[in-house]
Amino acid sequence: MYDLYKEAYTPWEWHGELFKAAQAEDLVCFSSPFDKTAVDFLESLNNPIYKIASLEITDIPLIRYVASKKKPVIISTGIANDDDIQLAIDTCKAEGNDEIVLLKCTTSYPAPIDKANLAMIGDFKRKFSVMTGLSDHTLGITVPIVAVTLGAKVVEKHFILDKSVGGPDASFSLDQNEFARMVSAIRDAEVAIGKIDYQLDDAQKKSREFSRSLYVVESMKRGDIVTFSNIRSIRPGYGLHPKHYNEILGKKVNKDLSRGDRFSLEFVSKDLISKSKRS
Repeated sequence: MYDLYKEAYTPWEWHGELFKAAQAEDLVCFSSPFDKTAVDFLESLNNPIYKIASLEITDIPLIRYVASKKKPVIISTGIANDDDIQLAIDTCKAEGNDEIVLLKCTTSYPAPIDKANLAMIGDFKRKFSVMTGLSDHTLGITVPIVAVTLGAKVVEKHFILDKSVGGPDASFSLDQNEFARMVSAIRDAEVAIGKIDYQLDDAQKKSREFSRSLYVVESMKRGDIVTFSNIRSIRPGYGLHPKHYNEILGKKVNKDLSRGDRFSLEFVSKDLISKSKRS
């Protein structure tokens, strides 16, 4: 692990330039500390968010110190059971910090897609009452897109300028074009999710014209009985709602009707009209 972190860590001397470059691009830049000295260093750069890596979720002193800075805390859960997660959350809240995001994470590099277990995202939200997200190490962009449809509000995905340069994360990182496709697909997914709304918009109301309703298909004289032969459920939807079909069968019409007329409850007996209004 020492050798891995020695190769993979972000040198402290890079941070100042990275933060300035991000600010110039109107991006939010933050970094993951692994001890108290790193937190102090990031505070000197006005680091706006703290990310606790999966392997640090049991480092309660680190989490307590991070939470004390009263900034949002993102916590990966790759090696955590529910007690570990609850303890990390409780530690943050004990410091007066409830701006917490839990990331579903599979600590495997790359992670098999059948181990993504994205069902946990919704359970995190229900069980721990916090914002949820995904720390993804799978190949491709399928898992992040699905995660968003399940409620993920934060997505972590490794990025690399050129995979040919290698490095510990190269095999499961996205290059510029892949990352752009992921972002675009996630934005499309967010739009597609929409909202719960049973009201019809103008286009849907217009489409209802192409639904079915009850029409006269054989001309009738006053006193004739409504039958399967003279009334039918056909398009367009300007006539009587088909739900009244069985109600009007066997009733006498109170006026002459021509083939093609839209049927109405007013064309049958008064008692049926009253009954329909009551229902």
